Amino acid sequence: MKPILALSTSWCSSRHTDGYAMLREVADLGFSHVELSHGIRITLVPGILKAMDEGFIKVSSTHNFCPLPTGIVQAAPNLFEPSSSAPQEHDQWLRQTKRSLDFGQQVKARVLVLHLGSVKFGWFNPTGKLDAYFGKHPGVKLAEDERYVALRDKVMKKMQAKKAAYWNQVKASLEEIRPYAAERGIALGCENREDVAELPIDGEFEELLSGMTQPNTAGYWHDTGHAHIKEQLALLNHREHLEKNAARLIGFHLHDVNAAGKDHQPVGAGEIDFEMVSSFWKAHHLLTLEFGPRISVESVKESKLRIEALVAKRFPQA
Repeated sequence: MKPILALSTSWCSSRHTDGYAMLREVADLGFSHVELSHGIRITLVPGILKAMDEGFIKVSSTHNFCPLPTGIVQAAPNLFEPSSSAPQEHDQWLRQTKRSLDFGQQVKARVLVLHLGSVKFGWFNPTGKLDAYFGKHPGVKLAEDERYVALRDKVMKKMQAKKAAYWNQVKASLEEIRPYAAERGIALGCENREDVAELPIDGEFEELLSGMTQPNTAGYWHDTGHAHIKEQLALLNHREHLEKNAARLIGFHLHDVNAAGKDHQPVGAGEIDFEMVSSFWKAHHLLTLEFGPRISVESVKESKLRIEALVAKRFPQA
């Protein structure tokens, strides 16, 4: 037994008008599984279901919201946020997440990957200062820059002071949706994020997942690119973050990040130590290559080969 390797439709959904042709393209690249990402328009669904009936590819995971709400034609994973206490937005988040879970059950997905919302700062969001500093100081190790460290600590103090109501709402929203997911046999994959204002703050995944009242219905979904961006911003240590959350890992989004902080790059084209990342893989994990639409077919193929080589090294008997 070894991890399942899939390709996310984030790479190709925008250029397809037929879901069947989209999944045929993924299968023709040698993938046995696919993640249906958050850019699946409702018009793609009939072709997807036809492909499921024929069985030439399987769905390992879906990504909220999937399919997109009616009338939305571009990827919109943060269209409604579980951190919002506004009744209308919360009701829409709940409704659309249930719809995603129903679809996930229909295509036999194991996991629904979720974004968990954000802290709102009104007119001025101080977290943007960290990205701005990074952009203006290329090549600088921010963890060793005293001015940056002082700025980071000030910003994160404001984030901590502001987050309570949003964080409590996230936990309440997850408790509300988990029984519905459990009934459909789908685990919730709580994804780490790259934006500093998004939740959870990375050190709080353990609190979130250990505090859930219904075990084995949710887990940690690790995005390598997002973690590396946070490491570039001196907000975490990638390896230590994985070590802390290893027991709750259920899946990975795999993509690289260059020195300028550009993510969703081909594996091996950036700074991420995938040898290190692979040391945390378990046989039951889902591994998903997640690229933007500008990545070439050859780069997708090369990334697939690189990850397959690491899987073979970690699971030689599989």
